[in-house]
Amino acid sequence: VSGSLALLADAGHMVTDALALALSLFAAWMAARPATPEKTYGYYRTEILAALVNGILLCLLVMWIGVRALQRLQHPPEVLTGPMLVAAVLGLIANLVSGQILFRARVQSLNVHSAWLHVLSDALGSCGVIVAGVLIRFKGWRLADPVASLFIGLLIAVNSWMLVKRAVNILLEGAPTHLSTLQLVKALRGIDGVTDVHD
Repeated sequence: VSGSLALLADAGHMVTDALALALSLFAAWMAARPATPEKTYGYYRTEILAALVNGILLCLLVMWIGVRALQRLQHPPEVLTGPMLVAAVLGLIANLVSGQILFRARVQSLNVHSAWLHVLSDALGSCGVIVAGVLIRFKGWRLADPVASLFIGLLIAVNSWMLVKRAVNILLEGAPTHLSTLQLVKALRGIDGVTDVHD
């Protein structure tokens, strides 16, 4: 309705967030299921797979936003700033409330942390849309809309890259990033009776 790509990008991000949260809830439910003789480690990795899928969806969204924003930089269209600003302010409020709910739980699960990152980048995206709307309304600078879209795309790209990187590291059974395996091996080799350390 408003003709704003920045608002559409922010809305698209929020839709993928809603899907990501639904996926996260499903993954958390799966992870809570008990281990079976066939799945001796249980279903915890379902959460990691959900985080990976979320990250990949966000990467695809970034590519779409980037292409559309570059087209609009060449031919910036008219934008209705009234509906744009109202929707962006409502989006910001929704994201701040959601972020507050997820803030404390984010340290307990990569899945919840990914949901919190989605919400945080959504809040920043809404701020970008508000700034663009104000610039268009009071300064007539129509390029603010595609510029804000690129800003939102950059926020999404950074978060999705961090998320995919962490999820892939876990799926590949990489060492946790806060540990140094070389120091760990050195410490274990220093124990009396330990000859060597493997795997």
